[in-house]
Amino acid sequence: MLRLRDIRRRFDRAATGFDDADFVHAVTRDGLCNRLEPLLLKPDAILDLGSATGAMSRLLRKRFKRAHIVSLDLSHAMLRQGRSNKAWFSRSSFVQGDAHQLPFEDASFEMIVANQVLPWAPDPQPVFDEISRVLRKGGVFAFATLGPDSLREIERAWAGIDAGAHVLRFPDMHNIGDGLVRSGLRDPVLDVDRLAVTYENADRLFADLTRVGARNVLTNRSPGLVGKRKFKAMNEALAASGADGKIVLDLELVYGHCWGSGPKSDPAHYEIDANRIPRRRQIGRPNTEKRDI
Repeated sequence: MLRLRDIRRRFDRAATGFDDADFVHAVTRDGLCNRLEPLLLKPDAILDLGSATGAMSRLLRKRFKRAHIVSLDLSHAMLRQGRSNKAWFSRSSFVQGDAHQLPFEDASFEMIVANQVLPWAPDPQPVFDEISRVLRKGGVFAFATLGPDSLREIERAWAGIDAGAHVLRFPDMHNIGDGLVRSGLRDPVLDVDRLAVTYENADRLFADLTRVGARNVLTNRSPGLVGKRKFKAMNEALAASGADGKIVLDLELVYGHCWGSGPKSDPAHYEIDANRIPRRRQIGRPNTEKRDI
């Protein structure tokens, strides 16, 4: 449903205006930090997965002052913005990369944080597998994403106009939990919150979606431009769904954290400790008599 090259291009274009419209990311950033607060952690290496312009990295740096924080994003333009906001002498690195194939060695990090990355993963399972691989045993993976009830208002408005694909389908909380366990991550804890966002008109809504790179990048979207008549009809349907012509979007915010169990071993590879192999003791004298056959 998604192509990484299309996602990268959208976020490259959105980098300069991203911080002016990332209020949903800001809400889930704060939610993530609040959920990390009770955990007694002193990580020395943290990965900010899908760091965008670095707002989460800056919050992590304030709390974990001695940690080396690696900001990874698919978009080079986002990383450039984040690097320009980096504090002098901070222990930071910036890496352009794909969450499906992390460019790090096994067990590299004691903490991995991912704020609104999973909605952009064409297949989240390889992402979980990679996180499990690079997360140290006993380390924590914390994330925030959107649940399947998000942006239903836009989906319903389009449904009356055409049968095209216009809105991302977000994974269910239970499917996320199952994927984490399959990857080898332990003891996942997930919870759901709600956020209602009100817009005066559709123009403001779609301007914000554009500034955070969240316009339609589905592979099965219509290949041509949406006509003015269709777009106007969709706007009218969207406005009719709210009160006083205002547009109210309901977002399902899913938070979770789990623990690393160390990299999974290859099922075709076995290691045996030679010291644990019992020695076979011989009873009686061996028979050395020769016989002719």
